[in-house]
Amino acid sequence: MQKSRRKFLTTSAQSAGIAAIGGMMWVTYSNNAKQHPLTLRPPGALDEEEFLSACIKCGLCAVACKTRESNKDKRGNFREPTLKIAKMQDNVLLGTPFFKPREIPCYMCEDIPCASICPSGALDLNKLKTKKGKLDITKAKMGVAIIDDKSCIAHWGIQCDACYRACPLMDKAIKLEYKKNERTKKHAYLLPIVDSDVCTGCGLCEQACVTKKPSIFVLPTKIAKGKAGDHYVKGWDKEDMRRVKDAKSTTTTTPRSNQHAQDYLNSEI
Repeated sequence: MQKSRRKFLTTSAQSAGIAAIGGMMWVTYSNNAKQHPLTLRPPGALDEEEFLSACIKCGLCAVACKTRESNKDKRGNFREPTLKIAKMQDNVLLGTPFFKPREIPCYMCEDIPCASICPSGALDLNKLKTKKGKLDITKAKMGVAIIDDKSCIAHWGIQCDACYRACPLMDKAIKLEYKKNERTKKHAYLLPIVDSDVCTGCGLCEQACVTKKPSIFVLPTKIAKGKAGDHYVKGWDKEDMRRVKDAKSTTTTTPRSNQHAQDYLNSEI
């Protein structure tokens, strides 16, 4: 009787210990996944923290991505979808949708099936509509393409426009800039330039890049783009000027204000 009781207590203690360790492992995994800054989400995704709160991990977006009519090969068979549902090894919060452009980019479906089917609002269709309420995939902001000019062979002087040709918003999101090659004196560089305001982050350019490790790659918008701050105003932009239409100017006066610039700028000469 005592032996059975001792065995029961030992087994219970071991089970509790295993459960505690498992719980700690899950918390560690969950925190690391949440903190992973380079995860690319589907079109219309809310900001990451809001997205993680709203996503119910139903997987419907990935199903819609796979079963869309445009996702068939020449034989009419469905291909692997752009969207993946995170597993433990992905370092993305379990059960949430994401994609890797180098493997399978977003193909910019006009009907945006992944966002249209989302039941929780984690993928917000309102972010993908024009002022007239029409769906517009070009409004997606999944990320921004960044170019590493040290490894991009176009910056070496080798003619390559693979990313430019792959871009669904050619001459808008990616443009080509001609520049004289001072090294050879007789050739021209054909340099890809990304407009971060237009780029949707679909990753078609990253997949098309011919270098071993892509020289153009997509990063989440918040990481890829800087921010000037609200105290800077584009004086040439009417929309931006509206922010300060009621602002009042102030002038700060110091003893130096009464001096001419040359009086103090050249004081050490």
